Amino acid sequence: MRVATYDPGLSREGPGLLLRDIERDDPQVLAAAKVIASAAPDVILLTGLDWDLDGRALSAFAAKLTAAGYDMPHRFAARPNSGLATGLDMNGDGRTGRADDAQGFGQFAGQNGMAVLSRLPIGQTIDYSTELWKNIPDNIMPATKPEIAAIQRLSSSGHWDVQITTPDGPLHLLAWSATPPVFDGKEDRNGRRNHDEAAFWLDHLPDAAFVLLGKINLDPVDGEGRPEALAALLNHAQDTAPKGAYQPTSTGANATHQGDPELDTAAFDVTGPGNLRVDYVLPDNGLTVLASGVLWPSPDTDLGKAVALASDHRLIWVDLNLADSKLD
Repeated sequence: MRVATYDPGLSREGPGLLLRDIERDDPQVLAAAKVIASAAPDVILLTGLDWDLDGRALSAFAAKLTAAGYDMPHRFAARPNSGLATGLDMNGDGRTGRADDAQGFGQFAGQNGMAVLSRLPIGQTIDYSTELWKNIPDNIMPATKPEIAAIQRLSSSGHWDVQITTPDGPLHLLAWSATPPVFDGKEDRNGRRNHDEAAFWLDHLPDAAFVLLGKINLDPVDGEGRPEALAALLNHAQDTAPKGAYQPTSTGANATHQGDPELDTAAFDVTGPGNLRVDYVLPDNGLTVLASGVLWPSPDTDLGKAVALASDHRLIWVDLNLADSKLD
């Protein structure tokens, strides 16, 4: 069974614009579909995909996948916290109603959400996205106004436990898309939130087979952030260290990085952070791993051109032998 995660760049600057672009066969949308079809996952978590109440954009994109020769008929998406208005000045700049004042950064409700697509049936789901940050055990939430602490959710997008029904038993996808640990001040609000979004799972690991996956937005070697929670999760899950075939290293910030460039999963501006490892698929320690990888082909190939056009993130996949694993 191939489990994957990917930010396909399917987010736009206004509600309904993603559906418009899908229906227009926007080249970026078709490139994202080609990337997923080429990877051929059995189940994939998409981060960076706009949510709408009726799921029209997700359904339309699934149809593009089918047209690309790869059918993923089962899907799940819940309303994300990104863009969800609070009515408060969450970032303390004296203004309200801005993207920074939503439960998670977003210009409109549903921007930059998540979705699960699967070739296998989806069973029970648990959406933890309404959990308040202040209620998370051992949280490191910075001091803030009482009215903000009273409503501030932990999830910048969402935290889901999605069961996939396999012939060998249920597999839990523990999915999230965290805020990047940057774009804040000395209070390190985003860095603290990024840490606690990962730490959340330490108290919510199921007594069953699971895979932690998503856009964790944390490179433990070359990026900013607090890696302690990710390190704690790796006491319960395997880092298969998926690698790609092509990651440029010789220019700008990339030339100063200390981490293995083959582990990078995103191609960011070389005048800024450079390429980083921010997307993960981490199977629990009881699962048998066959192979893993980052879909990062040479940009000179047709697939490489599609990969570069679709998104600055790369698709991550892990192959599991569930028959040799103990699934409850």
